[in-house]
Amino acid sequence: MNPSHKLEKCPDGAPIDKGRYQRLVGRLIYLFHTRSDIAFTVSTLSQFKHSPCEAYLEVVYQILKYLKGTAGMGQFFKKNSKRSIDAFTNADWVGAIDDKKSTSGYCTCVWGNLVTWRSKKQSAVSRSRAETEFRTVA
Repeated sequence: MNPSHKLEKCPDGAPIDKGRYQRLVGRLIYLFHTRSDIAFTVSTLSQFKHSPCEAYLEVVYQILKYLKGTAGMGQFFKKNSKRSIDAFTNADWVGAIDDKKSTSGYCTCVWGNLVTWRSKKQSAVSRSRAETEFRTVA
């Protein structure tokens, strides 16, 4: 999913199987602990577990197709002569259309290998980009 694409609450439409959607998203949440490439999309989809619609279910199916096509991929640690610890953070200011909250995240690499990552919607609405960035590193 393109990070600049914003998902909105779906208008009332054809009902879908809410339980199936929740089970699939739950399984994807389990998988993204070893597949950091799907973490952003899965965390975005998990925000709509209580009011899913057909469009979100289609995104879930696209992720499943992607995972099937990239089954050999995963998190691998390689030997590297670069002995360093690198940390990166980023945040979007007022990224969520429905509640105007920001999303922040970080990742940490040890010797060039990704070891930790997190993306989270902030609990409060930030009034400036600087406040959003501060909440990210706090």
